[in-house]
Amino acid sequence: MSLVTFRCATIIAVLLGLVFRPALAVENTLPDIGSPADTVLTKDQEMIIGRSIFNSLRDAGQILTDPEVQEYIQNLGQRLAANAQNGDFRFHFFVVNEPTINAFALPGGYVGVHSGLILATKTESELAGVLAHEISHVTQRHISRAIYANQHTSILTMAAMLGAILLGAVTGDSNVIAGGVAGAQSMAAQGQINFTRENEYEADRVGVGLLAASGFDPYGMPDFFATLARKTGTLGYQAPEFLRTHPVTVNRIAETRARAADYAVGEVHDSIGYSLTRARIRLMSSPTPEKALSYFRANLQNLTDTDQLGAEYGIALSLSELGRFEEAKKKFSELLSTHEGTIHFYTGYAAAQAATGDNKGALATLKEASKLFPRNVPLTIRYAEALMHNNQNKEAHRILLDLYNQVPPTP
Repeated sequence: MSLVTFRCATIIAVLLGLVFRPALAVENTLPDIGSPADTVLTKDQEMIIGRSIFNSLRDAGQILTDPEVQEYIQNLGQRLAANAQNGDFRFHFFVVNEPTINAFALPGGYVGVHSGLILATKTESELAGVLAHEISHVTQRHISRAIYANQHTSILTMAAMLGAILLGAVTGDSNVIAGGVAGAQSMAAQGQINFTRENEYEADRVGVGLLAASGFDPYGMPDFFATLARKTGTLGYQAPEFLRTHPVTVNRIAETRARAADYAVGEVHDSIGYSLTRARIRLMSSPTPEKALSYFRANLQNLTDTDQLGAEYGIALSLSELGRFEEAKKKFSELLSTHEGTIHFYTGYAAAQAATGDNKGALATLKEASKLFPRNVPLTIRYAEALMHNNQNKEAHRILLDLYNQVPPTP
């Protein structure tokens, strides 16, 4: 068992022991208003549990902390969460650095998506569909409702069950799954977040509406489900982790398609951020920068304009990783000349400038970009890093402090 696994299990066991004890003492007393699930796990308690698991994952280095990737997934998630029916949750979205295809919702509004799933999607609406489904698990309080429905189960069994379910989904550690199943007996259900069939259908139903309300193609959800199902066929043991934790049937795909048909679908285009984020993740996931460069160059043909821009960006990033900074600088300069409103190209160009010894030019590029996009988190971080590299620590402190006082802080 890894250190993060042990820490997560310990935290969950302690927290659940605390939150269940008062709840079980009053299990026959329902609140006058609100959900009956509040009698066993309040929203504040859900947030404590979710934050503790997230912090342990982050401390163990399993969270992808790349500023550009984090900003994109957070903005995408918040666009969906803003239209969620239950606005009491403070959602936090993050990317887990795992090539497997999976996503999960922790208590309290913490939603994680594996980097492999982002690469497996074909459109931004498919990715948004996965997030909308997970958001709906949170807003419908499926974990708390499952606990409420099983109040007769002992505290220790309940803690072991939830711990195994969450840890199995997050870490994929077979030792944790086996231990959780042994401790929770049949309730752990293979150590995954196996919501009931009703929970899954409810998350689909709410999620499709959330997609449409947020301006995405509501067919994104069933399209992604169908794509994964076609790839794996009937070989369940070869199925991506996402399908094992979110079982998809022909009827379920048909039902989500039928629900999507209830919404008027206009023309939906992928954002530039979607393509650029996939390019960054593709490079970070590639065994070598050479292979990433070959991949991007091979996929330049027959792409949409947005996808082609992502491939061009991937080429520039790969050239930088290979130390071919003059070529990278030229590539980023070309991208900037046609897309002056894209922050990624400013930071990439500045990094290439600095790598070729033009520190003054790099600082000038980042300063200009900061005027165009004030208090943008990734840009401010890159600018502060460049300032500190040039011993301008006071100015770096000033812009970081200004950012800290204006936007929610991040590690």
